Order: sequence, then structure tokens, then C-alpha cells
Amino acid sequence: MRILHLNTSESAGGAAIAARRLVAALNRHGVEARMMVAASPVADATTLVAGSAMRRRWAFLAERLTVFAANGFSREGLWQVDVANAGVDVTATEAFRRADVIHLHWVNQGYLSLSVLARIIGSGKRVVWTMHDMWPFTGVCHYARTCQLFRTHCHDCPSLRRPAPRDLACRVFDRKAEAYARGHMTFVGCSQWLAGEARSSRLAAGHDVVSIPNTYPAGHFHPGSRREARRRLGLPDTAAPMLLFACQKVTDPRKGMHLLVEALRSLPAVAQDLHVMVAGDLAESVADAIPFPVHPLGYVRGDAAMSDVYRAADAFVTPSLEDNLPNTIMEAMACGTPCVGFRVGGIPEMIIHGRNGYVAGCGDVPDLARGIGYVLDADNRERLSAEAAASAVERWSEERVATQYINVYSNGIG
Repeated sequence: MRILHLNTSESAGGAAIAARRLVAALNRHGVEARMMVAASPVADATTLVAGSAMRRRWAFLAERLTVFAANGFSREGLWQVDVANAGVDVTATEAFRRADVIHLHWVNQGYLSLSVLARIIGSGKRVVWTMHDMWPFTGVCHYARTCQLFRTHCHDCPSLRRPAPRDLACRVFDRKAEAYARGHMTFVGCSQWLAGEARSSRLAAGHDVVSIPNTYPAGHFHPGSRREARRRLGLPDTAAPMLLFACQKVTDPRKGMHLLVEALRSLPAVAQDLHVMVAGDLAESVADAIPFPVHPLGYVRGDAAMSDVYRAADAFVTPSLEDNLPNTIMEAMACGTPCVGFRVGGIPEMIIHGRNGYVAGCGDVPDLARGIGYVLDADNRERLSAEAAASAVERWSEERVATQYINVYSNGIG
């Protein structure tokens, strides 16, 4: 069985990391899996690049300009939507022709156009689409927030600065419906929450929807010495608790750093000697706002280095206001680091409240502060750490996830 995975990037972003890990897991479990990307890959025999660099650049710019114009030539919210009006024709490649299954992941920002998606769906090959956000079943947005129009038909889109009955979201919704009618797909939600949202949407009607989580490489992410991890990272060897916040771009409002700062200002006494690690682009920019010693790590590259970051921490906090099934929570737990997050998206499916971490009410800053205090309490730490590591092995192992996907490829069901 030959599986071709399509994702915009080979390494940038959570979807790319999840897709790459799945490809590796499938190959280790007897499936021939390759990945075709739009961005230049790390040297890897299982990764291909689609189209010429000039074609990819043109497609990216064509889509961004369309979104920019529809947004009233404002940069506000420019990256919250995608329209897939230009892209690369992967169906003309030998890899596509040889594949038995086409497995879509995050294919935006000029990689696959809706015209190419229609050809893929109508090719007669089995098509599986792992959804890393809501875009596959909305008009143009990646997260619908409080909007429910995707359930029936998108229009008057709140993600656009100029919403209207026949706005860009409405027109793209219609084009998606036409493309999806060309064949049958299996949509896979990384979280049960996302799968449930997809089942309620008009665009997924008539297609299968299942839930299969992401996986992680156990060879890198596992418990280890906290002292040695801190030494390798150049962090102080202190008995004080260390809290970690990590995301791709620290200043992204969706990731909730502003709420974490507010929560840190009202921590219980158990956490008053706290140190805070911040990993991600622009980590230094938030240091002055945090009322504790801060260790900005910048963007950490590579699983080995990131596993040290998790091991160095006593707890990981993810105050995201929108999220699917964060790789960061999975990785932290695999390293034995308990987690704190809001009750949003797939996060409460990962953090079992009071067992391997703490789930706070969505946007509830005092509850987030209580949660941080709870996981840092010395009476809870050892128990929570052991439960976190056990949860990762039990739910997100390569064997478990690969087996579920192989069943989908073979039988079309989860």
C-alpha cells in the first residue's frame, strides 16, 4: 500500500510536525508512506517537493493578494483565512499516479487550489484528510470561534472586514461543496472535538468522519533527568519550580500569553519562587511583562532539544483560546511534565483534570492561576508526572495511531 501525504510545509507548524511523525510511524509499521510539500524540505528520502519554487511563490502571492483585497486592504486578520484559489498541480506528478491513497493535511497558503482538490477527490483514489483546524469544513476561516454558519452555509463572515451575503467566504464555501461532491473522503479529526464539529457541518455531509489522535516519537520524548536537561539548556540549577510556555509565535493572541501574564500576577503562595521558561519566536518580547525570573529560549529546533525543554520544566501551561490537539501537550506529557490549559478544543481530551494536570474554565484567569498552583504543589508533582507519562504511552503511541490509520486506508473506517 502506497500513501502520499500532502502538507504545505515539511517542518514549520504543528500540522507539519504531526504529518511528518505519522509518515515515519507508518513506514515503521510496513506501509510505504511519502510526504509531498510546497516548502523546501529537510533532506529526507521520504519527502518530495511539489512544483517549481517560482510556481509556489506565485500561488502564495496570488492567494494572499485575494485575501488582502477581500479584507479591505487591511493586514488585520490576514492570516486567519485562506481561499485556495491558486496552487500546484500535484496530480500531474509520478508520486500521485503511483499512490493508492492520498492523505491530505494542512494544504493552505498557495499549496493546493480548490481546482486541484477537486481533481484529487475525483481521481478514484481513496482520499483521507487529517484536519488540523476547521478550514476543511468552513468557508475560509481556520477557527470559526463563536460563528456557527459553517453548519449550514457560510456568508457574512465575521473573519472578514467586509462581510456580506455573497462575500468571499460564501463563494469559497460553494466551490468547496462542488469539489467535495466529486468523490468520497474520510475526514479525520485529531481531536474528538474537531471531528464533532466536522460532523455538524454541511461540507462534510455524505463523507466519513472519524477521530484519530496525533502521535509522537517515543525515542525522543520520554522522562529524563531534570537537572541534566537544565544543565544542557544553560538554565540555573535551582530548587525553585520552573514553568514552561511554548508555541510557534509567542505573541499570537490565540495562544493566550496575555492571559498567562495576568494569571502569573495572582499565583498562590506555593508558586511565589517560580521561574518561567518561554520557548518560541519573539520569546524575549514578553519577558518584561512576566513578574518572575524569565528564561527566553527563542525558537527551539529539533525533537532532542525540545524534549530537554519539557524535562527542565516542572509544569507546562498552554492558555490557548483556540486549539485542536496540541503537539506540545502530548510532548510535555510524554516527558513526564504535567500540563495546565483551558477547556477549549481538544485540550480537555488530553489533560485529565486532577490526574495528569489541570483544566481551567475557558478564559478564566483566576482558575488558570489555581491550576498552575495545583500542578506546582510539591504534594502533587510526582503523582501528576507519573500519570502524564503513562497517559502519553497509553493514548498516543506510534503503534496505536498507525494501526488506526492503516484500518482507515484499508477499510475506509476508523
